[in-house]
Amino acid sequence: MQNHAKKKIIAVVDDLLFTVKISDAAKRAGLDVEFLKSDLDVVQKARQDHPLLIIIDLNNNSVPPLELIAKLKADEELKRISLIGYLSHVQGELKMQAQEAGANIVMARSAFSQNLPQILKRHAGVR
Repeated sequence: MQNHAKKKIIAVVDDLLFTVKISDAAKRAGLDVEFLKSDLDVVQKARQDHPLLIIIDLNNNSVPPLELIAKLKADEELKRISLIGYLSHVQGELKMQAQEAGANIVMARSAFSQNLPQILKRHAGVR
């Protein structure tokens, strides 16, 4: 019998195009996705739901992404949650800062968009 309790991811994204892409890919991977707009909401929801993954648009204007990554990775209860950040391919310094803050994976927008279905399936345990 199949388990109907869906696995969850959190996305900190304010770009409508990526919101749609992430929603569609999550649905296909059998994941629930919740889009949040504040760093406090992300930390609170992560504690409550223990998501498989948190996706952060590193160019998001509604949260300070580097501070959010550092906050999540400094929290004993949350530091094991996978964090993926994406950004423009020309933002090498921001990529390095996100990795130093604790992001597990930081990738260019184009690579993230292209590999999103595989990324979500891997986190969902789907082959």
